[in-house]
Amino acid sequence: MRRLHSMTRMFGSAAAALCGALAVTLADAGEQRPATGLVRWSADEKAVLASLSLKRLPPVPADPSNAVEAQPAAIAFGRSLFEDARFSRNGAVACASCHDPARQFQDGRPVSQGVGTGSRRAMPIVGAGHATWLFWDGRKDSLWAQALGPLEDAVEHGTNRVRVARQVAANHRGEYEALFGALPGLDGPPGDASPRGNAAEQEAWATIEPRRREEVSRVFANIGKAIAAYEKSLQPAPTRLDGYIDAVLLGDRAAGSLLRADEARGLRLFIGKGQCVSCHNGPLFSDQQFHNTGVPQRDATRPDRGRAAATAAVRGDEFNCLGPFSDARPEQCQELRFMVSDDPALEGAFKTPGLRGVAGRPPYMHAGQFATLEQVVRHYVAAPHAPVGHSELTHRHAGAAAPMHAERAPIELSEAEVADLVSFLGTLTAERPLAAVAPTTPGSQDGRASPPGEVHGPHRPGPGRRGHDDGLLSDRRFGGHGAQRPLPILLGRGCAAPPG
Repeated sequence: MRRLHSMTRMFGSAAAALCGALAVTLADAGEQRPATGLVRWSADEKAVLASLSLKRLPPVPADPSNAVEAQPAAIAFGRSLFEDARFSRNGAVACASCHDPARQFQDGRPVSQGVGTGSRRAMPIVGAGHATWLFWDGRKDSLWAQALGPLEDAVEHGTNRVRVARQVAANHRGEYEALFGALPGLDGPPGDASPRGNAAEQEAWATIEPRRREEVSRVFANIGKAIAAYEKSLQPAPTRLDGYIDAVLLGDRAAGSLLRADEARGLRLFIGKGQCVSCHNGPLFSDQQFHNTGVPQRDATRPDRGRAAATAAVRGDEFNCLGPFSDARPEQCQELRFMVSDDPALEGAFKTPGLRGVAGRPPYMHAGQFATLEQVVRHYVAAPHAPVGHSELTHRHAGAAAPMHAERAPIELSEAEVADLVSFLGTLTAERPLAAVAPTTPGSQDGRASPPGEVHGPHRPGPGRRGHDDGLLSDRRFGGHGAQRPLPILLGRGCAAPPG
């Protein structure tokens, strides 16, 4: 009996040892490739994760050049204008054509299609109120100035400011005058006239006396301010990643169920080895600056110089912060006054787009050069020479010149790591459609909507309305190409996963 008891104890000990060894083996395997997204994060990594949380997004900064942007009436009026296709030459293009609420306020095309075909793609406008420079090249310094550009662009809306002013008088007089006061008389100017139109429109504009030209241009500027009020009210919705970050920071083990193992591995690559967070940082996943990362030209016969060609345009824009139609005082226009314009690194540089919702809006880059996120990631691993200017990426190509940014390490990922990084980007999709997010009033402290208090469900343009182009809207924050904000992690200055 004692022998049997001894054997039982022996087998029990062996079984316990085997189970212990198996547990260690499984734990080690789990540490390398966990079955769930439960991974260990260092204090520095948690600090970076916290910086990406939507809860860290500050209130939308007030734009001193737009005095009406916070008024509910301006937001409502701006939405009406945003959906109205009558503000186009063919009556078929409104802002919502290329910034479709059902498509994250973009159009899914490589380049946008207005009355003609553009040269860059439409960027989503949700969260654009946080940006200092607008369009891919930053040639506008406010949302309201940006909104005006497509209206007079020959391949976007293709209209002109006199026609726009008369459309307002005919179809939106009450809304306009409630915000901006009485419309001027518009019977005198020619039907089609603009300083930026075709030759005939420019000749007609020259025949208008200066005072009347100023009145028309002010109506035109006010239309942009109302559209900007609506666009600025659109804010991003939470994603799975936001829930995961919140759980990690609280020490909640339920975090492991919020991301798959490959997504969690991809997140670690995103903030570390992949160097993506060097440019795609903050709650909007954008440093709001301009970078040359060697993206191929869409049309090699017409090189796109990006930011380098845009600084003169924004400085000379009559609708900029320092212009006659701005509501700002000169000292409130610091970004424009101190804009960097002579940095060689601006040649071929484009705005860092935000990544929220990126998996749902192919194709990618400023002219839809890549069809998939996998192609985007592989581009950064390959780090080709820039077709214009010099790429910031470090590469190991034979015969390559010394990289301009030697502190950035090459981005070297295995096939499995490329797949994991792409999987992670899918976690940035909102849990509910962006079009269903209630608008926020600029400067609100809780990130929620003040009146009009209307939830923006998936909407379509109303009678006589369709959608808008612009093909080039971008985010904002810092002027020029200054140094990036420091991150509390040790990595190179890469831009490893830009979207469209």
